[in-house]
Order: sequence, then structure tokens, then C-alpha cells
Amino acid sequence: MLKTAFKKKNMALNAAIVSAFMLMAGGASAATGAAPVTNGVSQVNVTLTGAEGGTCEIDHTSAKAGPVTFTVVNKTATSITELELLSDNRILGEKENLAPGLPASKFTLTLDGGKYQIYCPGAKQELINFTVTGKSAAKATGSTADLLKQGTDGYATYVNGVVDAMVVAVNQLKADIDAGDLEKAKAQYAKARPFYERIESDVSGFVLPGFSATDNAGNLDYLIDMRASNQDPKVGWHGFHAIERELFGNGKITDTTKKLAAELQQNVTKLDSLTKGLTYKPEDLANGAADLLEEVQSNKISGEEEAFSHIDLVDFAGNVEGAQQAFEFLKPGLSKIDPDLTQRVETQFANVNKLLDGYRDGKIPGGYKYYTAEVKAADAAKLSKAVQALQEPLSKIAEKVATVGGK
Repeated sequence: MLKTAFKKKNMALNAAIVSAFMLMAGGASAATGAAPVTNGVSQVNVTLTGAEGGTCEIDHTSAKAGPVTFTVVNKTATSITELELLSDNRILGEKENLAPGLPASKFTLTLDGGKYQIYCPGAKQELINFTVTGKSAAKATGSTADLLKQGTDGYATYVNGVVDAMVVAVNQLKADIDAGDLEKAKAQYAKARPFYERIESDVSGFVLPGFSATDNAGNLDYLIDMRASNQDPKVGWHGFHAIERELFGNGKITDTTKKLAAELQQNVTKLDSLTKGLTYKPEDLANGAADLLEEVQSNKISGEEEAFSHIDLVDFAGNVEGAQQAFEFLKPGLSKIDPDLTQRVETQFANVNKLLDGYRDGKIPGGYKYYTAEVKAADAAKLSKAVQALQEPLSKIAEKVATVGGK
């Protein structure tokens, strides 16, 4: 899955976290010198192993400016299932669902000279510096409006990539359910969930042909992500959370589970085709980011989202990552409009991500602690306060970017 200009993950990274990891030494092996070039394309190999709890082994940590192909193979690392290339908090490219033993996966990007990071969530050292040498392409020097347009174009590619990855994850979820493997299906459910949470505010308005906007039977958001609390009795229960109830609530796979999985696969495939033509205005990104944080406050902190699996913090991290992605795409233009506001938002994202880091647990599917009643009672207020501190400056962005025009 390729994403231009800004993942997380499973979590959204911030400048403070990146800087901290950049100071770390050791934990990854790499050859010296630039990556070899084949047919004009630099070749970088990344091997994931279970050594020391999970290790990313990079054969070269530098390459010449131009096309670079990253080939990723997971040999034995059960704690690492994805890899991303980051630049200034932006996910430029990534590979998901890197299960041990699968064939190598590749992605190719054209990179300018500069500093990058390879991010392996779940590894002993998650961030590894990667340098591209040589003359960089000309930096954007256009108007603020031009910078915002570049951001919205990049964000559209990001959304497409997330939905593409969700299709792959749901296909695997269906395969595990069809095979009757309850434990694998539970683990894959946790891997598939964050994708929708990252881009929900952008894709929640699609209605299937032949249905009205008020008919939940044709509302893709309803069919994919409905919860027990918003169930329409006329339509019944469908989507991720109906499968969650089957796997975690009932604790078994039945013909109903298989039917629900087939239906979810069909609906996310439809969503994938519909998102390909989406375009965005700068204020759409800002409003979408605010909506995702409202989702955190209304559903994740309350524990309503994942009532059976209790992986609410996985969804929480997905919402935060999606919001930060939208902000990062706007940041080059927003920095010209209001640098102080830009810095405030960056600081609060750093605070939220640092707080989320405290709940990470690579032994649990999805990578975060279960949001049990005990965790909720102890930490809900703290989580809510951190999100509120981020919402306040973030809510000011839409008006800022919407009034730029052709400046």
C-alpha cells in the first residue's frame, strides 16, 4: 500500500517520538554504503525476525536520490506485521499483513535527498534512520493555496491506500473464519479494525445505488461499522461488530459468522471502488480530523466501540492516527497561515501519542492492552483530558485553511 506525503500504524508518530528514537543506538543491523542500484532503482532489503523479541534487519540504511524499492520479508517475527517509511511524520509507503513465512512484499518510491525513518511497529527498535543522498527535487515554493492543494492530493492517496489495506485484512479475516480457526480469526479481527477507524470520517457518507440516504440498508458506514447501540431493527446487525459478537461474545464460528464475513468482504470491496474518485478541500481534512477525535470521546473512551473484544484502544489509536495524518498533510500550508497554532497542535498530538504508548502490548492482538472495566475506571478521565487538549487547537484549523483562497 502506497501513501504519499505522511500510520502509524498502528499509531501516528510525532516529531518528539521520532527525535527520541533517532537518538537510540543499536537494535538493528545494516550494511554501510548506499544501496545497490539495479536498472536505475536502488534496492533495499528488510528482514523481520523474532530475535530479541522482534528485529528489523536493514541491509542498507542509505540510498541515492531517485526510485528506491523496499523488499520486506518476515521470516520469524510474530510481533511485527507491518513496515512504514516515514518523512517528517508522513507515511510515504508501507506494507501491512507481513505474516511470518509469506513471500517477500515490495513497494517502490521516488525519494528526494534527506532524512527518513523506517518504522517497524513491535520491533525492539521500532525506528531506524534512513538517508537518501544526492540533489533533492525542488522544494515547494508556491502559494499557501498551492501547498494546501498538494496536501489534499496527497491525503487522497493516503485514504486510497488505507482502504486497499483494509480489503486485504478483511479478506484474511474471512479466510480464517471460513477455515473455522477461531483464534486466528480473533487476532485478524484486531488487525483489520484500525483501517476503517483511520479514515471513517472521509468514507462514511456512501449510499449504495437504489437506496435513499436515510435507508440504513444501503448505508455502507452502517453496514460496515454499526454497533449494538445504533442498530436499526429493520436492517439487523451487520459488519465488523456483528462478527466481533460472534467471535468474542459467542466464542464460536457458525454459518452466521461466515455469512457476515462474506458480506463484510463484499461491502469493503465496494467501498474501495467508491473511494478511488474522492477529492478533498483543505477544510475537509480539518473537519475530518476533528470528527475522528469526537469518535474517540464518544465511543472509544466510553468502551462502547468494542464491547465484546475490548480492543477499544486499538480503535482509539486508529482515530488519532487518522486525525494526525490529515493534520500532517495540511501542515506545510498551515505553517504559513498560523505557525503558532501548528506548533500547538503538534505538541498535543505528541502528548496523546505518548499517553497511548503506555498502553502498548505486543502480546495482545492489535498491539494495545484490553480496555477492561478496570482500565476504563482508572484511565478514562486521563485519556479524555488529553484528547480534549488536542481538540481545542485542532478545531481552529478548518476556518484557517478555508479562507486562504488563492493567497
